[in-house]
Amino acid sequence: MHIDIITVVPGLLEGPFSHSILKRAEDKGLASIKVHNLRDYATGKQKQVDDYAFGGGAGMVMMIGPIERCIQALSKERAYDEIIYMSPDGIPFDQQMANGLSLKSNLMILCGHYKGVDERVRQKWITKEISIGDFVLSGGELAAAVVADAVIRLIPGVLNDETSALTDSFQDGLLAPPVYTRPANYEGMEVPEVLLSGHQAKIDQWRFEASVRRTKERRPDLLKDKDSGSAD
Repeated sequence: MHIDIITVVPGLLEGPFSHSILKRAEDKGLASIKVHNLRDYATGKQKQVDDYAFGGGAGMVMMIGPIERCIQALSKERAYDEIIYMSPDGIPFDQQMANGLSLKSNLMILCGHYKGVDERVRQKWITKEISIGDFVLSGGELAAAVVADAVIRLIPGVLNDETSALTDSFQDGLLAPPVYTRPANYEGMEVPEVLLSGHQAKIDQWRFEASVRRTKERRPDLLKDKDSGSAD
């Protein structure tokens, strides 16, 4: 998988892509991420990428010119499965979307900044708009890093344990069950006996019931969604 990320502050993305699973994926040749500075596609001495909004109002808007030149240049190098814009009013990002994107080969992500981008960029180039939550960040860079991490870790071979991603929260519509490690008794706090039994069928049943219980307590909306989906 290859991911191109367009941003006006590339420095914000140096840390997330230099460590942990994302770095491991690149080292293994399973994924590549390239960050593009939008100012490289701006014109004039000031390399301007934003301007005042027509109609007035506070805040600056990312201009269509530099963005289009960047997208056109990148599109000459490869065909993109999706050109994504990180936006507060995009489709809420979830595990199912991450699963779908992990099957793609080439993704482009445009990070919004200031008061957003000229609407014509969204109309002409963007194929999917994504939001990571009902809140506003200073820019789309951190949101893009979240999406990239969630997607790349699903690529076969990225995680050391191939089954690890399959047991994450939300993969089956439930929160993950509690997990424990040694010691089995820590200051009187004991690991559930069934997890020490070695009886895999009973362990699997316990984990499923614990997942349902935790989901009911913490995210009952997930169960409602599942119920409404099964009724269709």
